[in-house]
Amino acid sequence: MDFRLNQALNSPSSSSSSSSSRPNPPTTTTATATTTTHSTNAADSDPMHSWWESVSKARSRIHALSSILYDSSPNSSDSSSSFSFSSLADSDRPALSLLSSPNAYSLVSSALSFPLSGSGSDPLCQWLYDTYLSSDPHLRLVVLSFLPLLSALYLSRVHSSDSPSLAGFEAVLLALYASETKARNGKPLLISIADLSQPSLYHTPGRNSSNNSASPAQSRPSVGVLSPPLEPQIAVKSTKRACIVGVALDCYYKQISQMPSWSKLEFCRSVSAWAGQDCSCKKEFDKVDDEFENCTSFAEDGSEIESVVEGIGKLEIDRKEGNAENSEPEGTRIPLPWELLQPALRILGHCLLAPLNSQDVKDGAAVAVRSLYARAIHDLFPQAILATRSLIQLDRRARTAAKLEAATEAKANPSSSANTPSKAKKPEILLVSK
Repeated sequence: MDFRLNQALNSPSSSSSSSSSRPNPPTTTTATATTTTHSTNAADSDPMHSWWESVSKARSRIHALSSILYDSSPNSSDSSSSFSFSSLADSDRPALSLLSSPNAYSLVSSALSFPLSGSGSDPLCQWLYDTYLSSDPHLRLVVLSFLPLLSALYLSRVHSSDSPSLAGFEAVLLALYASETKARNGKPLLISIADLSQPSLYHTPGRNSSNNSASPAQSRPSVGVLSPPLEPQIAVKSTKRACIVGVALDCYYKQISQMPSWSKLEFCRSVSAWAGQDCSCKKEFDKVDDEFENCTSFAEDGSEIESVVEGIGKLEIDRKEGNAENSEPEGTRIPLPWELLQPALRILGHCLLAPLNSQDVKDGAAVAVRSLYARAIHDLFPQAILATRSLIQLDRRARTAAKLEAATEAKANPSSSANTPSKAKKPEILLVSK
């Protein structure tokens, strides 16, 4: 790996040794350095200067990405005729323009999917590594948008028999892991767990309940460890691989509301491939249940809603067979420990239930969750069974509610033509002869 990882790790010792042998600077040099520091702080406090510096940095990164892609692509002239990075760099917000560009995402994805990509000398991995180390949060979002594809390619190749060098992919993953380790500051992630032995938040206590409020069981909070403290890693070992990739996915989840839809859909396809697809267990929930048959009681005449419920019972979310690129997910079937599965389920939960997601993202997440459920059934993984089963039930209820709402609106408005206001008829003029 020829990235700057080892240099960053060894820089403190080198700086300390050089400072010890260096003589004290003169007073004039100190004054000059102090003046420069004050001017730099004044420039940093200027919002206009900070904005222009961010735009300049984003434009330089976009131009560097353009040169990497078009110089390495054999059809660079054809690609530049249909799409140019210059239009993204010249915008007022270049980093966000790059993030929201499907053409740019497609070009970078094609370069990442190249069979020899991911090595230590890969310039695209070098670009992703350097871009994430920048202080611009929007440039970091651009790097995170490619994490689903990068992690899928890395995990599928590392578990293959003839995997090439993947030091470039590992450097990007380690950069994400190091930033999250620094953010957590050696502390675990804790969550509060509801104690079922105590009254709920909506319980109205009696008069004598205040006398028992000081008991040790009630005063002791119930806390669970969501993630243990992270240890610094300088290499991706086989025993720490799932943890490093899982922490990187956790970084993706923190910014998932700002991720484009094609990045979320890429992750759903990847998870479906990781879990394994050809199993009838994932269709277990796509049958008519009593829960959905009782929905007909919400309507006075349940004929239309009953047909909708039957349609939901036959729900089977399949991929579109027309587009070969979208129908074939990235990656292969891989081991899924809880360190990797837990952040993946969080991302799928957002893709499945967030109201602003497109229907393609929700359908892709539904396929991935069902595939993970089938995998958990075969692996006898209780935690994964409980989590995926809950997500599937939430998905079915959300789809049922949407179908019932659509059926109710259709019944209230049988046809759009009937609701169209008709033109007012002209009053008839009767000619009466005197």
